[in-house]
Amino acid sequence: MVSSKILTPFVLSSALFLTPLCAQDSTVARNAFARASVPESPVPKPLSLTPEQRGDVFMARKMFREAVDAYSEAPASSPMRWNKIGIAYHQLGDLNAAKKNYEHAIKVDHKFADAINNVGTVFYAHKNYRAAISRYRKAIRIDPDIASFWSNLGTAYYSRGKFDDMSKAYARALELDPQVFEHRGTIGSEMQDRTVADRARYHFEMARMYAHAGKNELAIQYLRKSLEEGFKNKDKLRDAPEFAAIRDTDEFKELLALQPKVL
Repeated sequence: MVSSKILTPFVLSSALFLTPLCAQDSTVARNAFARASVPESPVPKPLSLTPEQRGDVFMARKMFREAVDAYSEAPASSPMRWNKIGIAYHQLGDLNAAKKNYEHAIKVDHKFADAINNVGTVFYAHKNYRAAISRYRKAIRIDPDIASFWSNLGTAYYSRGKFDDMSKAYARALELDPQVFEHRGTIGSEMQDRTVADRARYHFEMARMYAHAGKNELAIQYLRKSLEEGFKNKDKLRDAPEFAAIRDTDEFKELLALQPKVL
């Protein structure tokens, strides 16, 4: 997301030490000296925002329709304009309008990876996982260092039951951004999907990934989520090689003994 930074001007102040000629003239002398020595600071003019910047402000405030109107004032030759209009419609739940604008962004710039990824999220929302994977992989070929692209690819692989492919894609996403799966509420130029049907199995796979990466606290956290959401096969917890390093910890043993109430 393009963010605008409004710089607040600051003024360096200095103390004026005055020795008055007489007591009754001290205030007058001080004020006269100050007026003569310190020119009045000009009133700063308010910064004007571009249409894209105004749209970004509306997006941050979750005013998505207003964001569409603001972005629509940006030059039609800008692929970012069309992409961000698509994201605003996406947030409104209008997937057809979102896809139309993403595709318009791609027409303006055939190598605009963000928009290609975002088309994939629309296909994913419609449960067309093959098409989603195709778009995510295309976006990655153009820009292989965007963590959310790999995260989306992993989620789509998960939804097709391809857990090994999911793990590889997620591992790459984690390498690029160690916090990629913990981000909340961010709206940038690319969409990130985390909607899955079987959340219990999904969180178990996330726990395996974090354990493999040596992030044991997160592995325990996701194992707990998995059990709370109904994951019943505790033999997998005992046998999965990724959990070897944490299998003898008190936290892991407590999870095996836990009979959590399904949320």
